Amino acid sequence: MEIELNPPTNRTALICGVSGQDGAYLAKFLLNKGYIVWGTSRDAEGSSFSNLTCLGVLDQVRKISMVPEDFRSVFLAVRKSNPDEIYYLSGLSSVGLSFEQPAETIQSVVLGTLNMLESCRMLDKDVRLYHAGSSECFGDTQGLPANETTPFSPRSPYAVAKSSAYWLVNNYREAYKLYACTGILFNHESPLRPERFVTKKIASTAKRIAAGSNEKLRLGRIDIARDWGWAPEYVEAMWLMLQQSQPLDFVIATGSTYTLEEFVQMAFSAVKLNWREYVQQDVTLFRPTDLAISVADPSKARNLLGWSAKTLLPQVVERMMR
Repeated sequence: MEIELNPPTNRTALICGVSGQDGAYLAKFLLNKGYIVWGTSRDAEGSSFSNLTCLGVLDQVRKISMVPEDFRSVFLAVRKSNPDEIYYLSGLSSVGLSFEQPAETIQSVVLGTLNMLESCRMLDKDVRLYHAGSSECFGDTQGLPANETTPFSPRSPYAVAKSSAYWLVNNYREAYKLYACTGILFNHESPLRPERFVTKKIASTAKRIAAGSNEKLRLGRIDIARDWGWAPEYVEAMWLMLQQSQPLDFVIATGSTYTLEEFVQMAFSAVKLNWREYVQQDVTLFRPTDLAISVADPSKARNLLGWSAKTLLPQVVERMMR
């Protein structure tokens, strides 16, 4: 496929959800390519944008308030920023939290995506839209690698919401000829992950214990297996998807799967501790439904985008601990 690897430096990008892990890394990536970068937050005046500060790009991003569930707010943000590319990363992103807040999750993800698609449709210029999908949509594939043709079988409110948003994007692409595509991303981590994500919880707790804390690390199931990658690499795949001549959906993953127990073992080994002495299983942290194993086939991204993950889980854990 045709791809433009060196875009002109006068391109403008709008990142919806710029304060999150992916949004912050993407902002830095695009700024380094010469883009003008706008970033949205529900309250741009009151948000700390700590991740942008951490990456040293806070002052280079033009901030704008946007409430994804409010169409007028979304349309005004798009019109004001006048972007060539939109990266829609907004919405509640915690699988565990979605069981506690199902209505909020579905409204945030689905209605927000619909409002963005409608805004793009009504814009008087061609714009390219990237939508952040999720491997959770696949559900349990019985250990078989999931690719772009694997049927969805969502098993959480979050996955149901992301599946619905995926089909909305596909529908608008077909019905209105929008350049809109979905990156179906498997797990990807970094030190910018919030504490509610189990990977950050493990890394932070292990470091505190190594520093003298007498706490225990309380976890739910540790036999689950996931494909974990390094978040800064995944934002490049998002950008590559919008440089194609035609909009296509892609699975983005490393292609390697590890258990959560292995993640825990690597984290504690990094601080020279035996994890079995410090980890307790807590049944209250079990989810009503959970995926036993998540396996990915990212060969389409490798073949068409020229993208493949360079950092596998051992290096991911090492960087998060460091």
